[in-house]
Amino acid sequence: MARLRQLLPGAPEGEVWFGDDAAVVRACPAGPLLLLATDTVVGDLDADLSLTTLSDLGWKAMAVNLSDIAAMGGTPAQAVVSVVGLGPDDLERLYEGVVAAANEYRCPVVGGDLSAGRQIVVTVAVTGTVDGPPVLRRGARPGDAIWVTGPLGASAAGLRVLRARGLPDQRNEQPNGPGQPDEEEKALMAAHARPRPALAAGTVARRAGATAMIDVSDGLLADVAQLTDQSGVGFELEEVPVAAGATGEEALAGGDDYVLVFTLGPARAEPVRKAFAAAGLPGPWLIGGCVEDPSRHFLAGAPVQVRGWEHTF
Repeated sequence: MARLRQLLPGAPEGEVWFGDDAAVVRACPAGPLLLLATDTVVGDLDADLSLTTLSDLGWKAMAVNLSDIAAMGGTPAQAVVSVVGLGPDDLERLYEGVVAAANEYRCPVVGGDLSAGRQIVVTVAVTGTVDGPPVLRRGARPGDAIWVTGPLGASAAGLRVLRARGLPDQRNEQPNGPGQPDEEEKALMAAHARPRPALAAGTVARRAGATAMIDVSDGLLADVAQLTDQSGVGFELEEVPVAAGATGEEALAGGDDYVLVFTLGPARAEPVRKAFAAAGLPGPWLIGGCVEDPSRHFLAGAPVQVRGWEHTF
């Protein structure tokens, strides 16, 4: 990633071209800010296709991009979708999930591309808007509190349950019989299959004064470290909310939760709680704070190893 940065031009003042959840650009010099996000989902790398339906893969391809817009405090606008490696019948099943996510989050698919290939690859690009300055990853300050918008670990726990059961459609089977998943397991499998981007929470956090924000895709510890590293601060975490049925390790390093982590000045605790309540949203959960020493990574009073999904090149 650092090598790519050296090859790319710097952004004009007021724009962000590289290194955040979404790029921030202006369509014209005096125009409003536009958010641009893109992500690629590769079959059997980003999703185990023996445990994931094509419809769920389509949903996830949309959701991960919508989550990037959420992490900037923005609202999605349109999407384009490119697909490699699927024939007509499989493509239709994939698009069932793409369209379901597009409809639910009001982000219509307006174009894309199809290509032949040996591996399934789905690339989505999403545009978004923001009615004020977007929240970047690099605005946290020493003394800021660290919050999350939901419990963690559900997706990793859902993958664990799916691996134990072996069939992706079991999460929908009714009624529960011997050996069938219970309601908690169904919720975990659904969290893994169809992550839900926290768009409303991102907007509320931004309007409440969030100084930095990121979505939890690689794991809480990894993503908090990304946010604090880019902000030039360290972190001290205390109690972390764990999804029902998940383990503490899944909450810390499991990834694919797509809840948001944001930082906020200490005086904003009560206002942000009231703002979430007024919007009918659960939380947010206070999990720690930012400290001046950027090398300080603590959990429950002790040093913690930053871990999670790592993109290595």
